[in-house]
Amino acid sequence: MKKVCVITGASGVLCSAFAIELAKNGMAVALLNRNPETGKALADRINAAGGTAKSYPVSVLDKAALEAVHEKILADLGPCSVLINGAGGNDPRATTTHETYENGDELRDDISTFFNLEESGISDVFNLNIMGTLLPTQIFAKDMMGKQGCSILNISSMNAFTPLTKIPAYSAAKAGVSNLTQWLAVHFAPAGIRVNAIAPGFFATNQNRALLFNEDGTPTARSQKILAATPMKRFGEPHELLGALGFLLDPDAARFVTGVVIPVDGGFSAYSGV
Repeated sequence: MKKVCVITGASGVLCSAFAIELAKNGMAVALLNRNPETGKALADRINAAGGTAKSYPVSVLDKAALEAVHEKILADLGPCSVLINGAGGNDPRATTTHETYENGDELRDDISTFFNLEESGISDVFNLNIMGTLLPTQIFAKDMMGKQGCSILNISSMNAFTPLTKIPAYSAAKAGVSNLTQWLAVHFAPAGIRVNAIAPGFFATNQNRALLFNEDGTPTARSQKILAATPMKRFGEPHELLGALGFLLDPDAARFVTGVVIPVDGGFSAYSGV
C-alpha cells in the first residue's frame, strides 16, 4: 500500500506542485481544498500521469467536516503518514493602505489604516492560518501515532522572521505558525512524529499576482522593493521548494530533524538592506 499524504490548500500554486511531486515519487495524495473544481482538476492531472490522487472539498476550519473527510480518506486511500498544512492566506480587510504611519491620513475612513482595520478580517486571517493548521493536525496526526516515518509539514512564511509592511495580521499569524510548529515538534517527539515548516519567500501565485505585477506584466512599486531586498534579484519558482520538501519529508535524510523552519527566499530574510 502506498504511503498517504494529506495536503490542505492543495490546489494552490505551491501545494499543487507539492502534490504532483509526491505523487510522482509514489505517494497517494489526498487533496483537501475548498474549491471542488480545482481540486478535481488537480487529481485528474495526477491520475492521468500515473499517480494516485483524490480530491476532498472541505474547509480546514470545519472540524466536523474534516473528521468526515478523514473517514473517507481512510476508506479510499488508507491512514495518513504525511500531513502538509498548506491552507493559509491574507485578507484585504486586514491590510493597510500605507506601509507606515502617515500624519493626516491615519484617521481617514476612505482608506485602510491601522485604526480602522476590520476585526472580522483580522480574525479570519488568524483563523485560516492558525486554526487551519491546528485542526487538520488534530484530525490526521492520530493516524501517525507510534508509526515509523511519519511527519507533518507546515507552511510558514519569511514574514514570520521579519514582518512585512501593510499586512500585520498575516505576518503575526505566520509567526504563530512557526511557533506552533516548534510546539508540535516537542509535543509529538515521543510519538515518533517529526514536525517542521517551510517558510517561502516571494513566489508569484494567484493570491499575490495582482500585488506584484501591473496589468501590463511589469513589476509594481512593491515588487521593485521586494526584488531590491532579495539578494538573488528574482521571485522564486514553485519547483524550487521541492528540494526542501523532499528533505524534510524524507524519514532517513531528516531522521533527526524536527522543529525547524527553513526559509526558501533567495536570501530575503538574511539581507539587512546594507
